[in-house]
Amino acid sequence: MSFDLSRLRQPFRMEPGLRRMAPGEVHLSPLAPGSALYLEKQRVFESGQSRWCVPGFDPQFAIQTIADHARQSWATATFDAESPLELVVSEDLAVLDGASGTVPWLCVCTPSHWAPEDKLGQSLARLHGPVADNARLLAATDALVRLVTAGEAWERHVWTVSASPRHDQHPARQPRDPWPEPDPPAAFAARCFLRVERQTFLPVPGRTQAVFTIRVSVQPLTRAVASPEQAASLAAALRSMSPAVLEYKGLTTAQPVLLRWLASVG
Repeated sequence: MSFDLSRLRQPFRMEPGLRRMAPGEVHLSPLAPGSALYLEKQRVFESGQSRWCVPGFDPQFAIQTIADHARQSWATATFDAESPLELVVSEDLAVLDGASGTVPWLCVCTPSHWAPEDKLGQSLARLHGPVADNARLLAATDALVRLVTAGEAWERHVWTVSASPRHDQHPARQPRDPWPEPDPPAAFAARCFLRVERQTFLPVPGRTQAVFTIRVSVQPLTRAVASPEQAASLAAALRSMSPAVLEYKGLTTAQPVLLRWLASVG
């Protein structure tokens, strides 16, 4: 997943931050058997906790869209219709229905501190309710739903710093890992991870719907910050977060230590 820390938006704001995708850009990536992500998704799938559907909703149009896009996009991998989506694609998946503005179907194994079963059938506005500093998100909700279900493809990235290398961060399955000891900052940073979500909206042909895709990438922070420019950009973003955002992301105690470490990267 391509994500350049030196190009972070400044100052940090909770906002949609969408980019229109060009025709032919890829939304889905094949899941590598035996990878860390595969093993985590396999555990959730086998536990029966990966799929959630509103009674009466038919997800087959969305599933067909996923299968068609995978077949068209993957040059070196095949999409086996008999295999579960959870073990075929790297991304978690959901359907956003433009008519109701709700999420009637989810196929999610690696949530970031949220429970998919609690989000089923909710409106986008309600989904954004718990987000800190959410005024921009809430104000844009109706227009956002219309935009991403109108037939074009869109992309955005969400990021944070985490103390956990796990992809699956369901609050009931994986309580938050404690932060390392703050001193020295270099040792603290060596035990932290950059967690990035690439999120896209893949239109469902003939329907006012979009498949919402979430690709989670977890990388050691000291590897992700590879230059002084990236360190300065990440520091500026962390410094510009409000207290509410820091608390929402679980970064309140980590931020000052991370800033001390980033100042030393050169």
